[in-house]
Amino acid sequence: MTLQTREVAWNRGGRLVVDGITLDPRPGSTVGLLGPNGSGKSSLIRLLSGVARPSAGVVMLDERSLTEVPRRDAARAIATVTQHADTTVDVTVRDIVCLGRIPHRGVFGGDRQADAEAVSEALERTGLTAKATESWHRLSGGERQRVHIARALAQRPRELLLDEPTNHLDIRHQLDLLRLITELPVTTVVALHDLNLAAMFCDALLVLKDGRAVAAGPPAEVLSPELITEVYEVDAAVTVDPGTGRPQIAFTI
Repeated sequence: MTLQTREVAWNRGGRLVVDGITLDPRPGSTVGLLGPNGSGKSSLIRLLSGVARPSAGVVMLDERSLTEVPRRDAARAIATVTQHADTTVDVTVRDIVCLGRIPHRGVFGGDRQADAEAVSEALERTGLTAKATESWHRLSGGERQRVHIARALAQRPRELLLDEPTNHLDIRHQLDLLRLITELPVTTVVALHDLNLAAMFCDALLVLKDGRAVAAGPPAEVLSPELITEVYEVDAAVTVDPGTGRPQIAFTI
């Protein structure tokens, strides 16, 4: 099984920011959350991660309500990368990536060899091995984002939640990161702004507007000019890449 929601709603500060959303990813797939700012993408990520509890409905992990799953078990299964993680402490890149191993440590510590292997692998996967000893505060925004991805990978989760992970990344690193994510043997839910990146890399899409789901399914079925106009209030032409069969979006002025 995998992480899923059933008719979840979240009333935050008197405002319904998530309204009756059901999400049931296929295990091992990559699901893209799309929608304009304020549509509920980040709020849904928070519910899936267990940081927030729904006002109605249920978030489930392996057919159990997430509220009933022991915190350590949930932390081992689910890794989350948010948009605004930061620290004032003078730490190195390796220090931050090592935080991903905390859920695997018991009262008497953990498996140091397994921890070291997981951290080294995560640094290599994200292209950060050469920067492992550098200070966090000397990194660019894009490098910091990759460090947080590496921390999540070091956790070796089976559920990966990412909130706008391509922010601050140049085009090459955006492509490298999404290619990496889709090749991982995990179920991934990723909030994205770029429709073309979502079309290229996601197995399925869930499109949100005003906290509600307005479309769901494979990119080729979801990304139509009519939907883009309805959700984003812009005009677009949608064609099909003959090599991949995936949609390509060009916005019209």
